[in-house]
Amino acid sequence: MQFKPAVTALVTAVALASLLSGCKKEEAAPAAPPPQVGVVTLQPQAFTLTSELPGRTSAFRVAEVRPQVNGIILKRLFKEGGDVKAGQQLYQIDPAVYEATLKSAEANLRSTKSISDRYKQLVDEQAVSRQEYDTAVSNRMESEASLQSAQINVRYTKVYAPISGRIGRSSVTEGALVNNGQTDAMATIQQLDPIYVDVTQSSVELLELRRELESGRLQKSGENSAAVKLTLEDGSQYKLDGKLEFSEVSVDPTTGSVTLRAVFPNPDHTLLPGMFVRAQLQAGVNAAAILAPQQGVTRDLKGTPTALVVGADNKVELRQLKASRTVGSQWLIEDGLKAGDRLITEGLQYVRPGVQVNPTEATNVAKKNPAPAQPADKAAGGKGE
Repeated sequence: MQFKPAVTALVTAVALASLLSGCKKEEAAPAAPPPQVGVVTLQPQAFTLTSELPGRTSAFRVAEVRPQVNGIILKRLFKEGGDVKAGQQLYQIDPAVYEATLKSAEANLRSTKSISDRYKQLVDEQAVSRQEYDTAVSNRMESEASLQSAQINVRYTKVYAPISGRIGRSSVTEGALVNNGQTDAMATIQQLDPIYVDVTQSSVELLELRRELESGRLQKSGENSAAVKLTLEDGSQYKLDGKLEFSEVSVDPTTGSVTLRAVFPNPDHTLLPGMFVRAQLQAGVNAAAILAPQQGVTRDLKGTPTALVVGADNKVELRQLKASRTVGSQWLIEDGLKAGDRLITEGLQYVRPGVQVNPTEATNVAKKNPAPAQPADKAAGGKGE
């Protein structure tokens, strides 16, 4: 019983030593390393601003063929749906009545001309009065006008093509009666090469583009007209480029848009009037554009695009962005990012603003050439991962 105090002291000493040893081990535990993130260093690059707009094709010129005299159609001299040349005869109207009128006018002119010539000699000899001579001259002039009118009517019995192009179906056949001034066209000719493409653009976008050009942020892509590319209804690309001809001088009050007209060569008649197409207009060039991968751009609860970047001390910073359009798999950044910024695209779920990180080169971003830009409201997959 006399050894109990010594045993108790020994147990206490061992327990104390164990506690001290545990404390030393906890104090010696190394700190956790900073999380690793993948970053992309942003660099400025030249970028051609392209707008994709819906539109429809329309013929370069349209001519409706109508008769200028009354009569019966004797012949149709063209193939429906074929190509015709300007000045080519299309119809023959029965000329019998007009030819008879022409012969009568010719005979009347010979008579009045003979009388006026005879009276000219007699008036000098004062054998006839000046009044009689003037009347004879007037009759001759009226006969000349009647002859000219009769010649025109005979010529109008042959209906010619006013322009070159593709002619549609004929609304009349042989034996049909046509009238001068009728509302229905006998046929319609459309010139398809070149061909117009009419597209519509929002007046807001047009004003924004003009402001950027005036401020110098964009340079014009051409001297007088912008180059235009075309995507057809089936998604294929039209092989020939067009150019912008003009824009409307007024805004459509119902849609808030203006109409832009481009002209395209159409030698194979691939484009037909009324086709729905999408036109890509090269509006301007930004010589120092900042393009950010979509993987590094997210949106906050208000819908504002944001991004996380690594600062100079390897600490994460939150940036609010202004990005109005996508360029393929990238965002065109107007404000919030600059050249040299290290944008985080990998490991976003493990970091927050103010945390120190270990940045490495990102592996989830493909290096591709920029695709045509699209407005933000039309861009697909705009949010980052």
